[in-house]
Amino acid sequence: MSTASAPLGTNTLEAEVTHISKHGIWLLLGDRELFMSFEHFPWFRRAAIGAIQDVQWPHPRHLYWPQLDIDLAVESIEKPEQFPLVANG
Repeated sequence: MSTASAPLGTNTLEAEVTHISKHGIWLLLGDRELFMSFEHFPWFRRAAIGAIQDVQWPHPRHLYWPQLDIDLAVESIEKPEQFPLVANG
């Protein structure tokens, strides 16, 4: 009996930017939609739409925007008040 599985290293998590407004970005992570306000995430305010949409979800608790070289913990999006800014946009 043989069992098939995904090759090692295959990313099965999918993140999608569903909307961008003057206030921020909405992300769909699996079945959850999260909002990232530009107030809490100023690095995205002047970024190109294509760069914002190019988001990777390599780990359940981690997101990465390769074109912007931005790494974020999912928890920082869920609870931005617990993660003070370290840079200004």
